[in-house]
Amino acid sequence: MFSAISASSVRKRGAARLAAAVLVSGLVAMGSVAGAGAATADEVPQHQGGAAATLDGLKTYDGAVLHSDGKDQQLPAGLFEMTVDGGGKLKTYCIDIHNPTQDQAKYLETPWNQTSLGANKNAGKIRWILEHSYPQIDDLSALAQSAKTGPLTEKTAAAGTQVAIWRYSDSADVDASDPAAEKLADWLEKSAQDAAEPKASLTLEPGAVSGKAGEKLGPITVRTDAAGVTVTPPADAASGVRITDKDGAPVTTAANGTQLYFDVPSDASDGTASLGVQATTSVPVGRAFAGVTKSQTQILAGSSESTVSATATGTWAEQGAIPAVTAQKNCAAGGVDITAANKGDEPFVFDLKGTEYSVPAGESKTITVPVGEDEAYDFTITGPAGFTQNFKGVLDCLTTSDSGPVTQQESSQPLPASAGGSSAAATDNLAATGSSSATPVIAGVAIALVVLGGGAVFLLRKKNAAASSAPGE
Repeated sequence: MFSAISASSVRKRGAARLAAAVLVSGLVAMGSVAGAGAATADEVPQHQGGAAATLDGLKTYDGAVLHSDGKDQQLPAGLFEMTVDGGGKLKTYCIDIHNPTQDQAKYLETPWNQTSLGANKNAGKIRWILEHSYPQIDDLSALAQSAKTGPLTEKTAAAGTQVAIWRYSDSADVDASDPAAEKLADWLEKSAQDAAEPKASLTLEPGAVSGKAGEKLGPITVRTDAAGVTVTPPADAASGVRITDKDGAPVTTAANGTQLYFDVPSDASDGTASLGVQATTSVPVGRAFAGVTKSQTQILAGSSESTVSATATGTWAEQGAIPAVTAQKNCAAGGVDITAANKGDEPFVFDLKGTEYSVPAGESKTITVPVGEDEAYDFTITGPAGFTQNFKGVLDCLTTSDSGPVTQQESSQPLPASAGGSSAAATDNLAATGSSSATPVIAGVAIALVVLGGGAVFLLRKKNAAASSAPGE
């Protein structure tokens, strides 16, 4: 269930009030922006919806040997576990062998094309391996018989599966230490076939819409593999904004393909509102999970019934520019796409990284901001009347072996926290590598602000004397 925080309504040409919208442990808080002045977006990692989780560490593993630069590195290989915000557990494998995990790293369900899988021609084979091995196949006797490995344990089955995945995710020269696990890895590698990317557990498309008061803003389409989702309306009931279908009938539940609209009264003060959708479902095997900060990318091997959620925003005004601004990683172009749509009757003029852009009335424009691999980005859009919106995150589109030399990261935990993160230096024992306590400051903000897909949308009023006197938040 979602909780809500609302912003006070003010006069149509009064000062802006920014509604705080936060996600705390899977609970989406929604608000509105009323009035004509500036609005400052919360600095949130962009997320298209789905599951958000915290890494608990490597739980079921055995040994493996990585052969690199003529040296052998022993390292753990197996299954990680994550705890889902709002409830649920995930099991994942690593798809970035050289990159360490971060302690208690925050992860977001992410489309393949926003990770290293997007450019990996063998991504489909990795999904096939996940579907045909442990833990999806939990009858270890049957799995051993199919692969002709001899007896398997949970640990050796997990290790063999991870090794097979690494061979496709990282093109790694890696072997399982246990003979049965090695036979399983060889069988999975040889048998793997292409499989399609699984659909997202839950998203809203697009994440932001805009228009004039008196109209239905949308459609916003629900995309989910859940049987049904709960729709939470805007928190500020006094605004009179409702969530409806195209015919104006109120909507409180939805399914895959349902189209939602913000039904805005004609006398509504200029502002912004949010809707939320939430479901409890098993996240599809093969979904990628990317770190909010730089941390080893994971791929889903199994899910309990877990909380998934998404939000979208609608912005309306009587006149002037009415923008809806979203951001999305673009691995193919090596940057972040900023898309600004303007449903108003004046151009939306804004500054992005020192360059001015203009979106004519009734049109939209996408600008790709270049970002280096593994680089944290943090940039702000500014416009007239104090309009401000911030976007931040990390572009992680390649495996570490694709982008530079491997460095050693010693674990701060008593047990290995990662099935990767090894250096090329040879060691004699199972390396407790791959974890770092130097996690960037994300716990307070990222945990609270993780599912506001594409960022919040805020109102820009006409350029006039009243707007110039409006205070920024």
